[in-house]
Parts: sequence; structure tokens; C-alpha cells
Amino acid sequence: MKKIKAAVAGMGFIGTAHVEALRRLNNVEVTAICGSKRCTAAKAEELGVEKFYNEYSEILEDPEIDVVHICTPNYLHFQMAKDALHAGKHVICEKPLTTTKEEAEELVALAKEKGLVNATNFNIRFYPLMHQLQAMVEKGDMGEIFSVNGSYLQDWLFYETDYNWRLEPEQSGDSRAIADIGSHWMDLVEFVTGLKVTEVFADFATFHKVRKKPLKPVDTYSGMLLTPEDYKDVPIHTEDYATVMMRFGNGARGVMTVSQVFAGKKNCLSFELAGSKKSASWVSEKPNEIWIGRRDTANESLLKDPSILYPEAGALVSYPGGHNEGFPDTFKQNFIKIYKAISENLGNENAEYPTFEAGLREIMLCEKIVESNKKGAWVKI
Repeated sequence: MKKIKAAVAGMGFIGTAHVEALRRLNNVEVTAICGSKRCTAAKAEELGVEKFYNEYSEILEDPEIDVVHICTPNYLHFQMAKDALHAGKHVICEKPLTTTKEEAEELVALAKEKGLVNATNFNIRFYPLMHQLQAMVEKGDMGEIFSVNGSYLQDWLFYETDYNWRLEPEQSGDSRAIADIGSHWMDLVEFVTGLKVTEVFADFATFHKVRKKPLKPVDTYSGMLLTPEDYKDVPIHTEDYATVMMRFGNGARGVMTVSQVFAGKKNCLSFELAGSKKSASWVSEKPNEIWIGRRDTANESLLKDPSILYPEAGALVSYPGGHNEGFPDTFKQNFIKIYKAISENLGNENAEYPTFEAGLREIMLCEKIVESNKKGAWVKI
């Protein structure tokens, strides 16, 4: 079997997750990684990757590399993806695809022109039960969708001493909580329901208006403790929290709340879907279970088991019922579909994964949500 050779740029938490997931695909070899000079060699040794580069251009010049995974800070995504496409490499990019709609539109057009496989890593779609719920909606099991409400809550920025590059607009863009985690919630809800958000009304809040930035490097989620003299005060201009009311194309209503300062919620995406026949709810911290609600008969709990799921969902299950699958498995299942398209020269035709167009969609939604917050009014998509 000829293996597809991949390189991963950006060696933080998510970059490492990409490497580990790719290692689980039989037809892929992680040939190289790229990151900052302070960590790349050590990271390559830790991960057992043969090549490491400190300059991204070296990846693009390497004729062995077929695919590039971009896991760097947001402001770098556009140019890195653009350069990779021009170099003839397939591209998988972390969200957000870019920091502006215009840049995302340019990438969508360029990828189409080049005929290369492109993907935005909205991995949460690939919990098997999300495909199950999507199939239930498509087959009419849920009836007409009335409403969707939910949240994405984290506490990794709970303290004023918590700091990360995502807090800086010049690196992450004008939005933080919405772009970082709200984009996942909106992509997932539109994927599951098949509905499109048509209008938004947003309310943002920044609770830590000044944060203490460490003068030493600190990795995401590391929990590293520093002394007071290791910090400097930095004003914050992006949101810790947001609530967004939504209207969908079929007349359904929705509400999403996101917060990165919610104590005790480590990484919790949840939503409740109300239909005319039944309702359903799901929580990412218990990803192998869907609660299904009924009016006139007993409610039920649907557990992940390939023998009882619709085929669309069962195809994403690697282990028998009772054997839990979680966050790392979503990367694997997404990458399986992406690399199938690469190996079979399918391009993005009938893609079973989120493409650059999905990335563009979420950037457009985020920009309208930011606009709504500034105006204090409903904004049409």
C-alpha cells in the first residue's frame, strides 16, 4: 500500500492531536512536523516523527509531502493554506479557516481552481451519535424542527491570570469565544438539523477587562502556575461570553450561549433539539448517549451501539456497544473520510467532511454575530 505522506504545522495541543489521529490511519504516514524553534526537535523526538522543520516553507518545498495540516494560530491560516494550495498540497485546516470572510472566499475559490482536497476540521460532527441524530432528522423521526438551544462552556480562561494567544485580536481575530467554540456549536447544529441560520441577535461580555499575561511561554490547558512578577497587565478586547438568539430558514428558533469563564465546565458542548414528533439532547462530555424525549410514552436513552444505529452513524463506529469512543476518535473518523477522497482522487466532490466552504460559512456567521453585538440589533445572514 502506497502511503499518503502528511505534515503537521503547529505543535500545540491540537497539532499533537492531529499527529496522533493520523497515526491511526493505515494509509497515512506523518512524515514531518513544523513549529517554533524552541520545541520542534523535542516534539519530533517525542512523537517519533522523522523530519522537523522550523520554517513552514520547508514543508512546501519537500516533494514527499502530499498533505499539510494547519494547526497554527488563526492569523496564520490564510497565507499558509494559500501557499500550500499553490504548492500543490492538499490542505486540512483548523477552524477558523481565516480571520475574515474575504480571505476565506479566496481560499474556497483557489482550492476549487487547483482541484485539491480541502477541509476545515469541525471534528465534533464525527461523534457517531451526531450522524445518528442527523439521520433521524432527515428520515422524519423528529418531525418538524421547532427550536434548538444549547451552549459551549469552558473554564480554561476562568482566572485573570489565564492567558493564551487567542486573547489577542491580532492573532485570533475580532471574536474569541464565538469564533473559537461558538463556531463548533453552529456548525454542528446546522449539520444535524440541515437548517441554516438566517438571522442573529447577539450580546457579548468581557468579564476580565484586564488580564495578566505571562512573561514565560505557557501551553494551552497546561495549568502551569507562575509567580506575580512573571506577569504583565494586558487590556482585553474580545469576549469571554456571548449569548446569540437565532432564526432558522424554516422558522425555527434557537439560542446559543458560549463562555470560556464557566467554572467546572472543562469542554462542554450541549444542545437540545425540539421537533414536532420528539425531542433530543446531547452533551459532549457524555458523547456516547442521546436523550430522546416523548410526550405520550416513556423517554429513552440511546447508547452508541453500531448494531442499533442507522447505517450512516454505524459507519463511524470502530468499537462494539459499551466501548466508549470520544474526542480523539472524532479526528480519526474525519480524517478517514478526507484521506479516502485524497487516495481515490475524488477531490471535494460529494465531500463527506467539512470543506473550506464550511469554514467560510462559520466565518460569515461569526462576522454577522459580531456586527449584531455592536449594533444591538437583529442582523440578517
